Amino acid sequence: MNKRQLLFSFLVLVSLSVSAQTFKSIIPLGGNAYVGTGAKIKDKGLVEWTDLQAITNIYFRASVPQILNISLRLRVPEGKSFIRVKSGSKIFDKEISNSIFDTISIGKIEVKAAGHVKIDIQGLKKTHSQFAEISDLIISGEKVDQDLVYVKNGSSFHFGRRGPSVHLRYDIPPIIKSDVKWFYNEIKVPAKNDIIGSYYMANGFGEGYFGMQVNSPTERRILFSVWSPFVTDDPKSIPDSMKIVLLKKGATVKTGEFGNEGSGGQSYMVFPWKTEQSYAFLLGVKPDFKDKTTEYTAYFKDPVQNKWFLIARFKRPQKATNLTNLYSFLENFATTTGNITRMGYFQNQWIMDGTGKWHELNSAKFTADATARGNFRKDYAGGVKGNKFFLKNAGFFNQFTSMDQIFKREADGIKPEIDFDELDKL
Repeated sequence: MNKRQLLFSFLVLVSLSVSAQTFKSIIPLGGNAYVGTGAKIKDKGLVEWTDLQAITNIYFRASVPQILNISLRLRVPEGKSFIRVKSGSKIFDKEISNSIFDTISIGKIEVKAAGHVKIDIQGLKKTHSQFAEISDLIISGEKVDQDLVYVKNGSSFHFGRRGPSVHLRYDIPPIIKSDVKWFYNEIKVPAKNDIIGSYYMANGFGEGYFGMQVNSPTERRILFSVWSPFVTDDPKSIPDSMKIVLLKKGATVKTGEFGNEGSGGQSYMVFPWKTEQSYAFLLGVKPDFKDKTTEYTAYFKDPVQNKWFLIARFKRPQKATNLTNLYSFLENFATTTGNITRMGYFQNQWIMDGTGKWHELNSAKFTADATARGNFRKDYAGGVKGNKFFLKNAGFFNQFTSMDQIFKREADGIKPEIDFDELDKL
């Protein structure tokens, strides 16, 4: 073989090598992985991995069918470990012993169709206390994937692991848009969708929100909050003149302040709400245009007891207003359960104007938060089933709903029957 042939062969090999590595992405475990006991996911990745039973799940969403090379950036603090990496039916067993971080090739997997890919990692054997620390999953392939979805470095791993929040923004008739005094809504959570960390928010408005949560395996709450006009994440920094004032609360309701996502007054009632049961939420407003203050009152109804509960009445300073920007949402506030899907039905929405007339709301715009709009997660959905709107998020399901669509549910035409005089006695 002469020099020209050698050069040609070399260039062909280089070309093949380059084309085989057209696409490469580094997926940080800090924002894209979940694990049970015996290990932890922190911003820097998988750490404190000591338990044989701890299985780490890493997720990303591919849009291009192809063969992917997968590698892990990891280190073994001491000794050596044997780990298993699995994706679908593909299983790779690997011995690792590098004490400083290095990229370790694992093998090839096939993406057969656009959708979420799950990589599982489990320890098999170790010579010291920890299996490994893993910071990143590295994937590469021949085809560029322009719509690869995962939580990226530089974004919020906290919100990324929680998953996208989804909303219904209700269409208010223009003729009464500035004269809404009461907002009524109902929520029903389907069986097995009461996942820890879920907040099914029924009555959102320009200055706060009201709904129900799953706070632990044994505790559920009805939560009502009003934001202070003083913008801060630290409630202790709010001047007295701009604090939310509690005027009244239910007998078993606890009240205080909240922070981190704005600040203000918060109230909640521990209540054992159940799936497959519809619960009613009623929010009222009383503006004082002279003093430039507004009172907000929240009531919750348990249909099993046929009983209304007062949650709280708050006074908000510096603005007199009727109810505006009415919406509902579904969010997950627990980073450890962002890999589990939850869904809720929102039904029978009504508003009352200043003359006491009820108006049914059956049109809503579907939107989602920055985690969805930043293309960090695509497990979000919303729509209509008969006379109900629904919202769905988290869990890495594949069929997502395009944002900013307008949905219309079937109108019921049955307005709420409420004795406001009796409510005021609560």
